[in-house]
Amino acid sequence: MSNKDIKRVTGLGGFFFKCEDPNAIKEWYKTHLGIPVDSYGWTFWWKDKEGNECSTQWSPFEAKTNYFAPSEKPFMMNYRVHDLEALLNVLKDEGVTIVGEMESYDYGKFGWILDPEGNKIELWEPIDSAFL
Repeated sequence: MSNKDIKRVTGLGGFFFKCEDPNAIKEWYKTHLGIPVDSYGWTFWWKDKEGNECSTQWSPFEAKTNYFAPSEKPFMMNYRVHDLEALLNVLKDEGVTIVGEMESYDYGKFGWILDPEGNKIELWEPIDSAFL
């Protein structure tokens, strides 16, 4: 399979942002925008074009979090991908900066890259059925 043929981003996996008081921010969004938050934020559920259940996570983080490092930006995007391991190999071959090592959990695999402006991007190969 050539680099052109590999599936890349398949959807928005999440939006994460820093704030001074994540619990107060979650309460504000719950009260004023009706977002049914939990300890992580909110999971938006939707179906892809094949009808599969999918999710996108919205999460406020403590302002002092190191999770977005080495980026100094107050946000991090998470993109859903189809085959994380293959994509990370292709991105590495293309000269993209890979941050850390791929991690696997019951709900999917994660990898991180930097864009040319130093924004950290989280790539997620989800196991959506783990949330159902």
